[in-house]
Amino acid sequence: MATDAAEQRRLAAVVESWLGRGVLVVGDAMLDEWRFAESDRLCREAPAPVLTLRRRLCAAGGAANTAVNLTALGGRATLVAPVGADVAGDELHDCLDRAGVWDRTISQPGRPTPVKRRLLAADQILLREDEGDADESLPEEGVRRLLSALAHATEELRVDQDGQPPTLVVCDYGLGALPEAVRDWLVEHRDRFATVALDAHDLAHWRGLAPTVVTPSFAEATRLLSGPTPDGARSRPSSAVAGTRVSVAEDGTTSSVGGRDVHAGAGDDDSGDSGGDRTGPPTSDGGSSGSDGGSGGDGISVTSDEIGVSGDDIVVAGDETSSAAGGRPVADGGASRAVVAQARLAELRERTGADVVAVTLDTEGAVVGGADGRSRRSHATPVPASYAVGAGDAYLAAMTLALAAEAPLPTAAQLAQLAATITVSDTGTCVCLREDLLAALGPARDDRPRIVLGQDALIELVGRRRAEGRSIVFTNGCFDVLHRGHVRYLDQARSLGDLLVVAVNSDDSVRRIKGTDRPVNSVEDRVAVLAALSCVDHVVIFEEDSPAALIEAVRPDLYVKGGDYPPEMVPEAPLVRRLGGEVRTLGYVPDRSTSAVIDRIRSHGDDRRPVLADVAEHAAPAGAPEPADTGGTADAEAVSAPSHRA
Repeated sequence: MATDAAEQRRLAAVVESWLGRGVLVVGDAMLDEWRFAESDRLCREAPAPVLTLRRRLCAAGGAANTAVNLTALGGRATLVAPVGADVAGDELHDCLDRAGVWDRTISQPGRPTPVKRRLLAADQILLREDEGDADESLPEEGVRRLLSALAHATEELRVDQDGQPPTLVVCDYGLGALPEAVRDWLVEHRDRFATVALDAHDLAHWRGLAPTVVTPSFAEATRLLSGPTPDGARSRPSSAVAGTRVSVAEDGTTSSVGGRDVHAGAGDDDSGDSGGDRTGPPTSDGGSSGSDGGSGGDGISVTSDEIGVSGDDIVVAGDETSSAAGGRPVADGGASRAVVAQARLAELRERTGADVVAVTLDTEGAVVGGADGRSRRSHATPVPASYAVGAGDAYLAAMTLALAAEAPLPTAAQLAQLAATITVSDTGTCVCLREDLLAALGPARDDRPRIVLGQDALIELVGRRRAEGRSIVFTNGCFDVLHRGHVRYLDQARSLGDLLVVAVNSDDSVRRIKGTDRPVNSVEDRVAVLAALSCVDHVVIFEEDSPAALIEAVRPDLYVKGGDYPPEMVPEAPLVRRLGGEVRTLGYVPDRSTSAVIDRIRSHGDDRRPVLADVAEHAAPAGAPEPADTGGTADAEAVSAPSHRA
């Protein structure tokens, strides 16, 4: 959360500035499948729970989820990746279409779409089944088609961005979508892209790309540092000194005096798991461990910046221990990944050729360093593992868009961490929405109801909601004088799906349909009343007599109209069905209609007019003019006076 109003506005301005920015995503696209089950007994054949499947959810994963996040945050993402000609591939295409991603994937028969299937009970992941690996390499024809798709998508985005170079995001998770020929093409055509972001399990393959930013996990960064240097020499592991003081300077470098060298490293993570980061215990070059805290032994007093060494481990008091600065020994706790990452940021930048390195540390946040040599630390909130799948994709997307919008590195790091943090609120593949990111920055400054949208904004929002698997219900009407029948009908419509969109005829449209004496209430008043109803999610105004064009753009899952006639009589029914939607008509409340309400108001006014005229005649001062015959107009205008109550 931003700390003050000025900071909120500054961060929100960056989010607004990247709206519509073109981004080409290339890499390993996969399908995330979630199976939610319940269990209340054990199997008789084995000590295993008996599961009853209750729900199945599919989402874009890997490079595809990065593209979805870029789109959800307001960018214009194009995905180029090989996708199998199989059921999983079809479901992945549907996910991309619902999210509004430009799908430029190539179909690759005989090569299965990578799938990660997770089976859960009570939000606990019980098992994961992976399908697709690096052995499924692309044939020569597939590589040729992928290169052609890359060239065409790059040019398409350049034209869409009025000649400006697009941004490139490379997602290499070792599943065979980026063979050497594709890597060579990207390196050769690096100058076609303004900003380049790289997320790769094996960073050593990509140094020639000269990326703007790389986002390795701690394990990926450790593997790179333990491999050969660019000049062919072997790298020396991260080291500190036992029995002496260790400090980390502002530029991320470490210094120590006396004692013996110890090394901090990390174990391998499981290959192919985008966003995963499992580290093993630190390793050392031998020697006994102890914790007596004596001078020259394995214990050590903590420095003023709460960094020290215990045994063979670099530790941070307050991270892995409860110690604080003040001369007390540091307990055994293992190497602090944040300290190791900070100490090696400069080397990581050198080895990757990147301007910015962001080492992600799962629940510990991230450590980010740029060309100025300073390290920046961000923190995350620990959540269950099933909540955090794909959070790294949200981080990568926000970091990329912020840097592409030329935001300062501290701002980009702050927005990236916030985007990852606000997505981890429930089980499923993480997607960060632009409006959620803006809401997390602070209250909106616009006093208009946020649910009242223009048509372009509505179409963009509906696309993002579909990416979350939500169903869209659509209805339309004049809604001139809202009455009990309207409220009941709209409440029923909302219960049929996840999102209710109400399209309202403009004033000119109402006049053409209902006559010159309508609408009684202006469109601003009609929309404000509808927006106040809890059952209405979004309101949009259309100028045409028919909502057909808007229906075609929104493509609702369910189109609802009120009345006692069958769906076949709804004029928009053929269009809705052609778009794959369903049509429903809902019953109405008898004797409740806008025309009937207006007639009763006018009739009541006519009954009172003779009495009012008589009173006016006797109450008028001498010489006052005769009251004009309004013929009911005054009463109609009184009805149209805006109401301040919903």
